[in-house]
Amino acid sequence: MKKFWILACAAGAAACCEAPQPEAPMAPSEYVTTLMGTQSEFVLSTGNTYPAVALPWGMNFWTPQTGRMGDGWAYTYNAHTIRGLKQTHQPSPWINDYGQFAVMPVRGTDKLDEESRQSWFSHQSEVAKPYYYSVYLADHDIVAEVTPTERAAVMRFTFPESGESGVVVDAFDRGSRVEVVDDRTVAGYTTRNSGGVPENFRNWFVIRFDKPFTAVELTDNPAAYKAGSQQLYPEGGKSVEGDHAVAKVHFTTRRGEQVTLRIASSFISAEQAVRNLETELGKDDFETVKSKAQARWDEVLGRIEVQGGSVDQLRTFYSCLYRSTLFPRKFYEIDAEGKPLHYSPYNGKVLPGYMYTDTGFWDTFRCLFPLLNLVYPSVNAEIQAGLANTWRESGFLPEWASPGHRGCMVGNNSASVVSDAILKGITPAEDVDELYEAMLSGRTQVHPTVSSTGRLGHEYYNSLGYVPYNVGINENVARTLEYAYDDWCIAQVAAKLGHTEDAAMLEKASQNYRNVFDPETKLMRGRNEDGTFQTPFSPYKWGDAYTEGNAWHYTWSVFHDVEGLAELMGGKEEFSKMLDSVFVVPPIYDDSYYGQRIHEITEMQVANMGNYAHGNQPAQHMIYLYDYAGKPHKAQYWVREVMDRLYKAQPDGYCGDEDNGQTSAWYVFSALGFYPVCPGADEYAVGAPLFRHATIHLENGQTIEIEAPQNSAGNRYVGRISVDGKALAEPFLRYSELKDGATVRFDMQAEPTAE
Repeated sequence: MKKFWILACAAGAAACCEAPQPEAPMAPSEYVTTLMGTQSEFVLSTGNTYPAVALPWGMNFWTPQTGRMGDGWAYTYNAHTIRGLKQTHQPSPWINDYGQFAVMPVRGTDKLDEESRQSWFSHQSEVAKPYYYSVYLADHDIVAEVTPTERAAVMRFTFPESGESGVVVDAFDRGSRVEVVDDRTVAGYTTRNSGGVPENFRNWFVIRFDKPFTAVELTDNPAAYKAGSQQLYPEGGKSVEGDHAVAKVHFTTRRGEQVTLRIASSFISAEQAVRNLETELGKDDFETVKSKAQARWDEVLGRIEVQGGSVDQLRTFYSCLYRSTLFPRKFYEIDAEGKPLHYSPYNGKVLPGYMYTDTGFWDTFRCLFPLLNLVYPSVNAEIQAGLANTWRESGFLPEWASPGHRGCMVGNNSASVVSDAILKGITPAEDVDELYEAMLSGRTQVHPTVSSTGRLGHEYYNSLGYVPYNVGINENVARTLEYAYDDWCIAQVAAKLGHTEDAAMLEKASQNYRNVFDPETKLMRGRNEDGTFQTPFSPYKWGDAYTEGNAWHYTWSVFHDVEGLAELMGGKEEFSKMLDSVFVVPPIYDDSYYGQRIHEITEMQVANMGNYAHGNQPAQHMIYLYDYAGKPHKAQYWVREVMDRLYKAQPDGYCGDEDNGQTSAWYVFSALGFYPVCPGADEYAVGAPLFRHATIHLENGQTIEIEAPQNSAGNRYVGRISVDGKALAEPFLRYSELKDGATVRFDMQAEPTAE
């Protein structure tokens, strides 16, 4: 025994001396925190997100609901109670939700309305992943879990021992219905929305339980109804319809007993909701659905593999990639023959084909859609087919859709989204001509009831070359700059399709940005109808001639002709000095246009980057303009500063609204080392990659290998860049060089290369 003990100790000592083995990398989905950006409120956004339990681009999301019914801040990290697990389609708290309903397990006959049923919870007993959510509802002693498919979900509730267990199904107010189909099934519809829907809008749902009900309650006025006062025998045929329909089902449970709910919904019909349930869930149990959901996320997130960074950087990268692959969401369903069809949020008809929704192109044209075009082109091909359907069904391309046309933001940036896809060969061939027609039509039209769709002020823009400051059209400089860029985008498509006259006209119009450039201040400035510039003028005034920004932010919105803008400023050196000024100018502001300090202003102030406002979209490309000025080291410095300081995989992890994937996609591109300054062009501007190695798995089976072996916190500058061994003379990559696979090498160093 003694000899054995000595040998064992010797072996143990040898093992202790071995070098520690690196931990095996986790699945991409395990790095994601869905809580990133949820510590937000009206006055300060750190993302304005919620923990979406969903599949990539899924029709339905689920979220724990901490806010009251109708509150755009459906889940906030600082809240203490949960009111239900809500099916949601909300893209933003500012746009709010539609087609929502909630399910809440409870203990107690007196628990029914959202106040009485809410329960305390703790983040210590909460698990939030893209494919799974679990929380302990302390006041009910219940563990609630949910895992999704695209149009369905499975919930599992672990109950205590109680004769007063139950589940509340809340179809919300403004018109709803619930029905007890049989002693294991509840169905109904909700009509609650925030606009952008026809009169016949419904979200039909069906919920099947694996445990029979002992009793049911139904009410269309939960605020006045006394919970537990009218328990009914759970036979089929009982229903309630009215302003606010709620059902509660009752049963007796043993401690640890699990009750499973299988849920699906449809915007088409009650029958389609059942089809979605049976098609997507089949006979899969909770764990199988969960496993399939995680596998789907790992497939999508795994299209980009990154290595050679810290765990925190990996967590931030994949959390941002998760946000980049949620919106726009599918708004189509699959019929009995396996073909796509959709309820049209534009004309109320059920029609064949694809439809996507819940995105604002003012935000997402900038780099979310370029990310789809590079990494997920088959998804964007469906989105483009859906945009063609939107044109056919409404006579307009959407600018902000949720689910139909919504009045929000400015510009005609559907032209950018549509053009970039056509130019990169992603749009289905049968839709190209109609989408080109749609873009041309949008130049001379404005939607009769939603003025942010089409081009408000097109009459002035097309005759004067700008939208005047003094004709009652707000945010006129922003409109002029974006219309000019949009014209450039359409011009590229016109040239590709052989429409030479159109191309020449549009190229000329794309120079209209020059008409609002003030040579005295070297900034974009409101211009009156008579040609004079607005007075008085403050470059720090937010709104007014600009959209959620000031002159320091919007002056750079000449994506398509940066060289021309630099020339107006006096050349590359002056252009670079003006870029420097954005970071030097203190974060002072004039909020008189709004009458209050909007949250975007506060987010600029607290970032401590001068007047640079990364928390909103207009200036997010600005850093990369240093490449065009011959100062790429400044782009490399500031890109790394923004990634390191303004993004974290934690509840306050963004520096402003995340905005449907746009702010996340900025991080994804920037961490890879390049960025699409001008969607519609073949060009990416180079920044500073974050990881030592990245692999982008393209849908054509090829890969883009990005190598930066010397990369570190101290080595943020790029010395030499090569593509397939060939050194680049300028800091730009080409989509055409990457789309069939390539190896990009960055030689990183601690100091910038001498100019």
